[in-house]
Parts: sequence; structure tokens; C-alpha cells
Amino acid sequence: MTPRVLVTGSNGQLGTCIKDIDDNKFDIRYSSSSDLDITNKQVVESFFEQQKIDWCINCAAYTAVDKAESDYKSAFNVNVSGVKNLAEACSVYRVKLIHVSTDFVFDGEHNKPYKESDPTKPIGVYGETKLKGEQEVSKALKEFFILRTSWLYSEHGSNFLKTMLRLSKDKTQLGVVGDQIGTPTYAKDLAKAIFHIIANDISDYGIYHYSNNGVASWYDFAKAIFDISNIDIELNNISTVQFPTPAKRPHFSVLDKTKIETTLKLKTPYWRDSLITAIQNMKNE
Repeated sequence: MTPRVLVTGSNGQLGTCIKDIDDNKFDIRYSSSSDLDITNKQVVESFFEQQKIDWCINCAAYTAVDKAESDYKSAFNVNVSGVKNLAEACSVYRVKLIHVSTDFVFDGEHNKPYKESDPTKPIGVYGETKLKGEQEVSKALKEFFILRTSWLYSEHGSNFLKTMLRLSKDKTQLGVVGDQIGTPTYAKDLAKAIFHIIANDISDYGIYHYSNNGVASWYDFAKAIFDISNIDIELNNISTVQFPTPAKRPHFSVLDKTKIETTLKLKTPYWRDSLITAIQNMKNE
């Protein structure tokens, strides 16, 4: 039987990438915040009762990292209360949940890639609310996947790739932080990983780390964007201290993918290879 799938937050970056790779193997219902307000418990319960779904992919999130520092209530409503509403509805209606989380649940003080079992310690509101959302999922459900990812970008929405390309149009030089280390992740690769879980009806539930492979700083990421795009711009490697932001960011948030690669038999592409694909796709649009 064809799985019936709900995608929440479907107009966001990841939701749009899921639409892009949708090959009609699943019966997917896409819902944006205007169709389904996940922060309203009654609305969520009514929606689940009517829709009769097998899987829920939660792409809905408050992701404005800096803005969250002064808007805790909005971040909490979506990332915690909204997630709790979805998880509890999934429990009542026996729906399997795939919830997307973040590397920001860690403090970045590690010196080796983070495993799923490593202690969490968020250093900002965004990471704190995303961690609390994870906890609501694991409290309400046994049949769930939490996929922590990092540095998402794509052809869609607002992200680092698009920001760099936009800035390069009217600037001759740019300063980009070189002392924050992680892994850029192409949202379409994450979307494919999610489809892999559903297509194979995987039941090894729990928390998994998914990002592209390899390690980079934001400076490395920017340099690769300009190199691949053949853009001539002077790029300066600056420190976090030189570029203060309202929210603190982890200095090191590389995710260890061993668990997802071995348990779920998932390959994680190298970040630069995926970046080449994304830039090529933008040129072809």
C-alpha cells in the first residue's frame, strides 16, 4: 500500500526540496503554516483525525537564529509547543514522525565529530528550543526519527549559498568567519535521506545525525561557492570576534554520521560535490 505522508512547513527550504524530488511514490499532503498551524493543538488534532496519514515529516521550524534571542516566545511556540502538538497527535493516530533538528543542540566545545549519544548543551535560544522539541518527541512517541542536520542550503529560501551569490553582485570583497567549523548540507540530500527511511519502512527508530560528509568553515564554504561559480572576489578570513551576532554559535559542530550510514545504510555525499550540484541546478533554473 502506498504510504500516506504529511509534510509540515512545506513552503520552507527543506519542504520545497522535498517537493522537488517527489516522484509520486508516496501519497503526500503538503501543508504550510496557513494550512496547518502546528502551534494550535485543536487544529492539529482535527487535521490528523481527518487525514488518516502513516508518516509525518516535520519541516516546520523557527530558524531565525539571531532573531530568536529577542523573540523567545515565537521560537518556543513553533519549535517546542508545535512539535509537542504534532508528536502527541502522531501518538494518538499511530503516525510515524520524522522530525528535523539541528547541530545547535551542542555547545561546539568538542574537538571531534558529535555522536548522537554526546551530551547536549545549547548556547542560544534557537538550539535550546530545538532541543526541547526533541525532548517532546521522545516523550510522546516510540516510533520516531529525529534527524539532526547542519548548515542547510539549497536553491530555495534564504541561506548562505544564496546570500553569498547575492552579495558578490555588488561587492568586490567580503569578510567571512573562518573559526566556526561544521559541514554544509544540501537540503535535497537530506530530503532523499528522509524518502529512503519511508520507502524502506525502516523501524530502527531514534536520533540520527545527517549532514553531508567532510569538514569546512564558513570561509571555506564561501570560497568553494565563488570558485565553483567562477566569481572573482576578494575573500577575507575573519574571526567570530570580528563579526559579532546576537546569538552565539558553536565553534565546532561537525556531526558523526556513522550511525545513520551503518544502521540505515545511507551514503552521505561529500559537501563540495553536493555544492557543485546545487549551483548547477541554480544555473539551469
